[in-house]
Amino acid sequence: MLDLIKKVYRKLKSALSSQGGTITSVSTSRPMVALTFDDGPDPICTPHLLDVLQRHNAKATFFMVGQAAARHPDIVEKVAGGGHAIGNHSWDHPSFPRITSQERRAQIRACAKAIAPYGQQLLRPPYGDQNLWSRLDALWLGYQVIMYSVAAVDWLDHDEEWMKSRIMSRIRNGSIILLHDSLFRYGEDRYADRAPMLRAVDLLLGELSGRFSFVTVPELLREGRPLRKKWHKKCDIDFLNDLKGPYGEGWRYSEVDGWLTSRK
Repeated sequence: MLDLIKKVYRKLKSALSSQGGTITSVSTSRPMVALTFDDGPDPICTPHLLDVLQRHNAKATFFMVGQAAARHPDIVEKVAGGGHAIGNHSWDHPSFPRITSQERRAQIRACAKAIAPYGQQLLRPPYGDQNLWSRLDALWLGYQVIMYSVAAVDWLDHDEEWMKSRIMSRIRNGSIILLHDSLFRYGEDRYADRAPMLRAVDLLLGELSGRFSFVTVPELLREGRPLRKKWHKKCDIDFLNDLKGPYGEGWRYSEVDGWLTSRK
């Protein structure tokens, strides 16, 4: 049994190494980019966002949190019906490097159930936190991990002009852009306001619609070679434990005698 485990581990590690890292953008000569929205669906923001996207003839990818999707299946269906892609963003947004492999797989499976039958085999780990072991779990379950090359930093209280300018200064052919149609966990109440993000997306699409096509991540991946980066990240424990959100108390993390523990 031990030999079998070692053999499976070597094969998985080899597969990860051959991939060369995590997808962050796509190499393409065509002016195409992917807007992605994390942490939803949100009963107020997401329908408004869908209206903005439709007005500009733009498609996007929504990495949904299973707990939110389970509460709002009508919005999940509406997102899919609008021609947008839906990916997996865990069940209730823990930091994947700070929970066990068994817990990670349960998180991915529970979210997949909540977004079925519309979910695709795309995963974005909460907080962008990732290590080798979480990559192995994603691979084991058949998921592509999708990170990003441009972040709007809309989880803080920047205004729409700041966010639009930040994206416009960084956008390139094949960019994958990170935004949030909800914040499942946040530090200050004011950060939860999605109105500046909505206005930023409206301004951005208004200025760039003639220069870029806004497509889903699966569409973008079909247009060129995925670009990958070595992506290893985990948020600080104190930062994570200070977060709050509309779904009650989140995961709590600690280190005891050098060993990481977590509890719900």
